[in-house]
Amino acid sequence: MELTTERTVVPAGEGRAVRVAAGQRVRVVDLEGGQVGDLFAFAADDPRERLSAAHTRSGTSRLFPQIGEPFVTDRRRPILVLADDTSPGSHDMLIAACDPARYAALGVPGHRSCARNLELALAELGLDVAVTPQPVNVFMRIPVQESGRLRWLPAESRAGDAITFEAVMDCVVVVSACPQDMVGINNGRPTPLAIDVW
Repeated sequence: MELTTERTVVPAGEGRAVRVAAGQRVRVVDLEGGQVGDLFAFAADDPRERLSAAHTRSGTSRLFPQIGEPFVTDRRRPILVLADDTSPGSHDMLIAACDPARYAALGVPGHRSCARNLELALAELGLDVAVTPQPVNVFMRIPVQESGRLRWLPAESRAGDAITFEAVMDCVVVVSACPQDMVGINNGRPTPLAIDVW
């Protein structure tokens, strides 16, 4: 039986939300290379329950899960499992989503942000959340130095690289093709991503 894949293109600097049923897979594809994606996930039956980077780090004792390990919610329930990764493997769960205050501090008030993209994408599905959760920053390269200092490096992902998750529960997944062009994480030029669900 052939599986049907539904693709949602996430334009550069924008966000999109998709509904994913338990057992389905959701893949984030870097279409042109060098683009960071902020990924959020919420329980379909109660969006107040959401993927939590902090709870996931606590459960896995890692900065980012390995293949086969779960991402859990703020109620410590698995929501996604890391199923595959064809990228160089640099991903981040330390850095907050960019937001209007971040860009105001950088001298560009009104700049598009991942926090606002999340809000707009959820609104398209009739959903709303009061707080912007910590995202899973796919393809984002933020190494931790021995001193504890973080480095902000350009994404290493190449065109067509992808990271795939399997849904453990019915959920809503939001991906923002991060609009950050003030620091070098997107190689200075935000580009589109795609979300595949099957």
